[in-house]
Amino acid sequence: MSVLLSNVIKGNSYNEFQNGVAGLIEKNKDATFYGIASGRSMEGVGIFDGDLLIIDRSVDVKQGDVIVCAYNGVFVCKIADLKNNLLLSASAEYPPVKVTKHDEYLFEGVVISSVRMHRGSVQGTI
Repeated sequence: MSVLLSNVIKGNSYNEFQNGVAGLIEKNKDATFYGIASGRSMEGVGIFDGDLLIIDRSVDVKQGDVIVCAYNGVFVCKIADLKNNLLLSASAEYPPVKVTKHDEYLFEGVVISSVRMHRGSVQGTI
């Protein structure tokens, strides 16, 4: 992998960095919360075990969005298939989950971005 330095914008010369990285990724600060991804089921969309998830409760979920929900008492990060009432993984190793009227389901928010730590772990910081 290579890094094209000509495409890198220095943080101190970029106006949107006035509020730090949070200003770039938190569109609605009052409705934003964070979680840590666990497992491998979302690697196909670039979410890896230990990644920091930025989740926005104010965003309306659309077909194909990556979401966080409480499903039968467990927080999960999945792809929303609204047409078929399914929670999808981004890996063929994990089958789709059909949400039925017998399940406990609570939508928590849309994953608007994720952050991967390249040095150290986010686990002990939040």
